[in-house]
Amino acid sequence: MITYESAEDLSLKIRHLQDKSLKVSFVPTMGGLHEGHLELMKLAQQKSDVVVVSIFVNPTQFGHNEDLNNYPRTLEKDIALLETLDIDILFTPSVEEIYPSNDLESYELGFLDTILCAKTRPGHFNGVAQVVNRLFDIIHPDIAVFGEKDYQQLMIINLVNKNRKDDIKIISHEIIRERDGLAMSTRNQYLSFDNRENAKKIYQNLLGIKTDFLRGIDLDSSIKKAKDNLSQFSKLDYLEARNSKDLTDIDNKTDEIILLCATYLGETRLIDNLIFRRKNV
Repeated sequence: MITYESAEDLSLKIRHLQDKSLKVSFVPTMGGLHEGHLELMKLAQQKSDVVVVSIFVNPTQFGHNEDLNNYPRTLEKDIALLETLDIDILFTPSVEEIYPSNDLESYELGFLDTILCAKTRPGHFNGVAQVVNRLFDIIHPDIAVFGEKDYQQLMIINLVNKNRKDDIKIISHEIIRERDGLAMSTRNQYLSFDNRENAKKIYQNLLGIKTDFLRGIDLDSSIKKAKDNLSQFSKLDYLEARNSKDLTDIDNKTDEIILLCATYLGETRLIDNLIFRRKNV
């Protein structure tokens, strides 16, 4: 595995590889790697000749009183994990390398920047757009792979990518879960023993809503029951059902529904989602 810290050096390397007709895939991360990240990388390996992984904790997507300073930085451990997969290239830039000037662009993200996580994390998705655009400008991959746990973020990235002139193919990977159903996340390591035990109930409640709905039980009442359950051990940010295609409100013609949830267990904010098809639509 070759490690680059310089954006310019990496760009030159990627162009050299692509001049040889090698397909390059890219998996951006903020480090604190776990099995969920590794599954994204395995998918990237299946789809390309060369895999580039970045580790960069992006300051522009953290708001005031969020966990930027405490976010796990475990580079040596991360490198060891990457080497088990024989990853080709690792990019570990500094903040100055990603943002060489303080003139940061603002993005028009429309409806997606007004709902769900955007309500309680103002500016978060603009920060995501900034870093993704910058990383794409440096690497110009043929393929970029993202996880579906951050579903709203995935849709933001697709929107940003549509407005670019290059032709990057975005591929998503389904959520990777622990044995008890908890969605894998770098932030899971923050959880106390009791909060970790309760965290598995997030997915259990999403499954309960799905089961009730497919049995013909009113969706609103099922969501209310789940909200009451989750509020017993966490501070609920949101729990909503939306159209999985565009995150608009569902109606009678919506054929695929996504349940999206964000909640705090102690100081740790966890998100999860569940997608299912509606019967007879």
